[in-house]
Amino acid sequence: MAGFLADATVAVHILALLFIGFGGFLAWRWPKVLFVHIFFAIWGVAVNVFPIPCPLTALENFFRHQQGLGDLPGGFNAYYLYDTVFPRSMLPVVAVIALAIVVISYIGAIQRWRQRDQHQDAPTRWASLG
Repeated sequence: MAGFLADATVAVHILALLFIGFGGFLAWRWPKVLFVHIFFAIWGVAVNVFPIPCPLTALENFFRHQQGLGDLPGGFNAYYLYDTVFPRSMLPVVAVIALAIVVISYIGAIQRWRQRDQHQDAPTRWASLG
């Protein structure tokens, strides 16, 4: 059971990372998602920049210990991503691309919100002219 729970924690962790990277695009359709995304993005940066333990990594380590395994060597990112998904040497480039994706998603969300507001206000403006 601990093995399944550890694997499920890895899956949730990957989904959280994808949400951190691409969740801003969900705000194009569902604007309130942006507030949750901002929290996740700040948390993701803080965990990687400051010595703050990630609760998902701690949870996976707990389940690994239940199986008689040790902590993830180097943490989640080092174990699952670096030199597997992308070379560790590309980390600065990946960080810039990730930041650019988040900024683009926020700019797009703001543009969509403005367009929505303009379309909702249009009948009111025309009615006041008549």
